[in-house]
Amino acid sequence: MGEISSLIAELTCGDDSRAMTAIQQLVGCGQEALPVLANLLTSCYADVRWWATWALAEMADPRATHLLRQSLHDTDIAVRQAAALSLRQHPDPQAIPDLISALTEGDSILLHLVSVALAAIGKEAVPALLPVLENESRPARLAAARALATINDERSIPALYTALGDDSALVKHWANVGLERVVSDMILYNP
Repeated sequence: MGEISSLIAELTCGDDSRAMTAIQQLVGCGQEALPVLANLLTSCYADVRWWATWALAEMADPRATHLLRQSLHDTDIAVRQAAALSLRQHPDPQAIPDLISALTEGDSILLHLVSVALAAIGKEAVPALLPVLENESRPARLAAARALATINDERSIPALYTALGDDSALVKHWANVGLERVVSDMILYNP
């Protein structure tokens, strides 16, 4: 535990280079580092929570992904952005409700990162994205349209078609891109 404590001190020292080196070493510690990083997510310092989130992103442990979902609800926007980016690296269908919840944010960077994370999850995210495209704010609709266009699932055709009439040119663009992708991938044949 002494080694992990030293690495945590490096992670939170305020020097980015030393923190990145500490992350690589913490990854090498595996599951022993998880409880300590989880504890850092409750720090009163946003910078400490951000570095803990980034360290968790580098770990290939399902428990780390669960903690990243927790960071997606952090009070600091930079921590939430890091969590969304991290969930892109570790697509987890269990994160869909957390990611959909983040679509209520007004931050365009976070919305883009959430859209990319949902697209990385793929077809399992489609049922949760469809109501967002139809009912939410313009930024949320844009994020949903972008994700659906990337996922390329036939179930999105009606919602994407409806979105062609959206009042946002960007939502229309992504709806059009999504429809083109889905239709071009459909196999049409005469039995």
